[in-house]
Amino acid sequence: MTTASPEVTSIDTHARCPLLLLIGSALAWLIVSGVLALIASVQVHTPSFLTDCVALTYGHVQALQETAFVYGWLANAGIALGLWLLARLGGESLRAGNWIVVGTLFWNLALTVGLIGIAVGDAAGFSLLQLPRYVQPLMLVAFGAIAIAGVLAWSDRRVETTFASQWYVFAALFLFPWIFSVAQVTLLWVPVRGVIQAITAGWFAQSAFTLWLAPLALAGAYYVVPKVTGRVLPSYQFASLGFWTLAVIGPWTGGRHLIGGPVPAWISTMAIVSCSLLVFHYFVVALNLRGAFGGGGVALRLISFGLLAYVFGGLINAVSAMRLIAQVTQFTFFDQAEQQLALYGAVSMMIFGTLYFSLPRLTGKAWASGGLVAGHSLLAIVGVLLLVSTLAGAGWVQGHALLDPKITFVQIAAATRPWLLGATVAQGILLFANLLLAINFLRTVAAKSAGSSESIFSTPAEMEAMAS
Repeated sequence: MTTASPEVTSIDTHARCPLLLLIGSALAWLIVSGVLALIASVQVHTPSFLTDCVALTYGHVQALQETAFVYGWLANAGIALGLWLLARLGGESLRAGNWIVVGTLFWNLALTVGLIGIAVGDAAGFSLLQLPRYVQPLMLVAFGAIAIAGVLAWSDRRVETTFASQWYVFAALFLFPWIFSVAQVTLLWVPVRGVIQAITAGWFAQSAFTLWLAPLALAGAYYVVPKVTGRVLPSYQFASLGFWTLAVIGPWTGGRHLIGGPVPAWISTMAIVSCSLLVFHYFVVALNLRGAFGGGGVALRLISFGLLAYVFGGLINAVSAMRLIAQVTQFTFFDQAEQQLALYGAVSMMIFGTLYFSLPRLTGKAWASGGLVAGHSLLAIVGVLLLVSTLAGAGWVQGHALLDPKITFVQIAAATRPWLLGATVAQGILLFANLLLAINFLRTVAAKSAGSSESIFSTPAEMEAMAS
């Protein structure tokens, strides 16, 4: 293995094995979640599909898919790339690699046991928190073991100056154990009752996105965009304001899912106001990272798509939180469209882009197949666009129909079926796209090292310690 290129440093080679274990685990769960998503999508418009298998009824499959995607794909990949960014920007080799390996093994073991528990009926039943309570303490400990490396990378950095990528990664590593443990205690171990339970569940679901998943994705975007473009981020002085707006205001938006519900009116009103205030964060992100839309390779293309989805999704959340709109879209497929836009269109696509940038630097080898790279990126973009648009269309039709007492549920199901068939096609496209990515990853890791890695990279080496 040569390190002729300044883009492949001892920091990369030192972190290679534990981070590749995390990424490989993430891609395996991505495929599993894709299969489950396709099954669940078919069952929405064809309820008789797999009804003879109790473990694969819609309620089970939907919970399995969501859990595998969030805690399998997004968690493993986001943490791996986040640790890589902390090490690179800190200028120090990643320490506690053995803790990463042990934590990764136990995290995925607990996730596997949890998915089995969901399949047999032990799901917790809360959005983004479906895992049975008997595996969640182990997952919390496993996450802590992995996060040790992140804490050391932060505390042992060579320079005092920090960048936005580091803020977002460290916040995600620090805040997730807090929100996860609070949710465990208040929803599962010593459960609160009635209205408080719904409020807490909404708070956790929103906090998991704004304080954990979105920061991991944004960290990659803030790092890759200046590296690929070779330009310092514009209006970078506002980045800290965007960060603190997300950290402070984001969790307060959870009540938007309770509009019209049996909760005090001030909770939903506070959520509506918070969604509006959070638009400032999206404005700052768009202002800082607008250079991503000026061209570049596949990494920049996927990150720019993810940024568009992130900003557009934030604006849609602010609009759909208004009571006049919420009375049409709430409790319909439109909610699923918003969730897919956030988790798949925004977070996952930015992680894809960061992965395409980071893997050649971790392995010292170019991606094995440029055709598979192009195929995955194109199909992923098409799949997300089709999935979100069809679910949004189904939700809009469903919402208006539910407000008309003359329309029966059978008629509503018939009206939404064409849209849901389109969503199934989209899930099939995404599954095929992710299979291409997994195959390309395996071929790249297994390939023999080239004689020189210099030709792999076109990024300005001088950006290494100058831009986040």
